[in-house]
Amino acid sequence: MRRLFTSESVTEGHPDKLCDYISDSILDAYFLRDPYSRVACETVAGKGQILVTGEITSNAEVDIEKIVRDTIKEVGFDNSETDIDYKTCKVLINISKQSSDIALGVDKSLEEKQGSKEKSEGAGDQGMMFGFATDETEDYMPMPIYLAHKLAKRLAEVRKKNIINYLRPDGKVQVTVEYEKDKPKRIDTIVVSTQHKDGIGMDKLKEDIIENVVRPVVPQELLDNNTKYYINPTGRFVIGGPLGDSGLTGRKIIVDTYGGYSRHGGGAFSGKDPTKVDRSAAYMARFIAKNIVANGFAKKCEIQLSYAIGIAKPISIYVDTFGTGKIPDTEIVKKIVNTFKLTPKGIIDSLDLRKPIYKKTTNYGHFGKKDLPWEQIIKIV
Repeated sequence: MRRLFTSESVTEGHPDKLCDYISDSILDAYFLRDPYSRVACETVAGKGQILVTGEITSNAEVDIEKIVRDTIKEVGFDNSETDIDYKTCKVLINISKQSSDIALGVDKSLEEKQGSKEKSEGAGDQGMMFGFATDETEDYMPMPIYLAHKLAKRLAEVRKKNIINYLRPDGKVQVTVEYEKDKPKRIDTIVVSTQHKDGIGMDKLKEDIIENVVRPVVPQELLDNNTKYYINPTGRFVIGGPLGDSGLTGRKIIVDTYGGYSRHGGGAFSGKDPTKVDRSAAYMARFIAKNIVANGFAKKCEIQLSYAIGIAKPISIYVDTFGTGKIPDTEIVKKIVNTFKLTPKGIIDSLDLRKPIYKKTTNYGHFGKKDLPWEQIIKIV
């Protein structure tokens, strides 16, 4: 049976990703000075204006406005006529401390309050988090999102290195993969929409993108004469970033995870410290799923962890290997319980999440990057 599946990625100049990057840059700045900071920081971007809002409790002093401007500059936005200018944009800051009601549950778990001798933090919120892995790529990621991220990253690279010197920071990529018997067979369609300077002909843009972005990234054996390319299908993309569209932290959660190939719990990642299980438990779920596949227990694996605010241990653990498991899914659950620490404190300690590593995660997916702690492969017995 043949089927098509599509995933998208965006560059760091996409207005939503700009907001994610600002929020994670602020989080890293606090963690650099105080690794026990509590941060829930969101960013809104619009025409000529950035708003940073949320709750932060920390012993650190951080110049948030400077981080905002430095981050916009790093991304490459410096023109108020076509996107946003880091030098002249307005920066509004609306930050308060974390709610004392939330802190009651996070600082000491319900288990500890009820007499458990083990000191433990409670989950910072209720919710369910999913992790996924498949053996169809070297990074244990689904092929559509794997290639979409690589193309989006390459799109930014050719701009920064002046390989294509007329590109601007905003951009999106979409990849449609044809599967046969559940295995990637070929690329059916590639869509690239990239911001550019005025006066560039579309024929040249298409030629440059295919030659310098697509061909160095996509394996040649996956392309054929029937592969379709749509490069800037609207014909013009000069105005971009927050001038072309508003941006908001947390709107690209499918881009951040598995491109829609796996389920998503609904919680965003960026701007949240690891006491928020929206983020940390999703990282742990990926860590578990990847290692189930890497250890040969299944070819494909999805994990769900669920939590209740103020309670340390997960309420439930769910495993689905989609019929590819070498042992029953119930046995895999037992291995998970025996191998992985699933309380918020256990996740933070085992994945070493109190370090300023979060800017690394923001762009081109939170998963599949070998230098991140939840991507390491361990032995499961």
